Amino acid sequence: MDLDWQFVRHALPLFGHGLALTLEISFFGILGASFLGFLVALCLFFKPKFLASLAKGYTELARNTPLLIQLFFLYYGLHEVGLTLNALACAVLGVIFLGGAYMAESFLLGLKALNKVQFESSLSLGLSRWQSLRFVLLPQSLAISLPSLGANVIFLLKETSVVSAIALADLMFVAKDLIGIYYKTNEALLLLVLSYLVVLLPLSGLFVLLERYYKQKAC
Repeated sequence: MDLDWQFVRHALPLFGHGLALTLEISFFGILGASFLGFLVALCLFFKPKFLASLAKGYTELARNTPLLIQLFFLYYGLHEVGLTLNALACAVLGVIFLGGAYMAESFLLGLKALNKVQFESSLSLGLSRWQSLRFVLLPQSLAISLPSLGANVIFLLKETSVVSAIALADLMFVAKDLIGIYYKTNEALLLLVLSYLVVLLPLSGLFVLLERYYKQKAC
């Protein structure tokens, strides 16, 4: 397969800009999804009446609808009712909405793996519910949830490839644009794959190291 390396050099800055946008959406989206997922997991774990039902309904809705549909609703649907958001805000909110459900399942997995006696014992020792959560449940549950959380981070970063559907110049948008204009399919796809690998391989390695660290700490 012969590649036009001059075109590759010409396209590198464009993919750099696309990668920067992808990382921006991923960072804020995954951060928000983690926060939302943790709150939802707490509702599902402690089961307050109304909030538990609301959290369950949210996770079912988010996990059973594609991100693309969620983005269309945010970008086009909200506009019809008088609420207009720019494409970047819609992309971040879409990742938060989808990712929150997956993060909630991961956090809940860690919480359910712990014995509730630990939580009750910490309360009997005089700790508040927040202190018990912070110092007893959370550190242990995070160690258990870490592999699943890492998989969710990588999954959500890859899912951002659909934001090009709402005219955001992310990596996928740049690749499709270059293919449409210059017909350099092989070169564009090569740069697209390499751009994702540059981010995902170190990220995957980081989560492996964190998992090993927490396993050794637990021993």
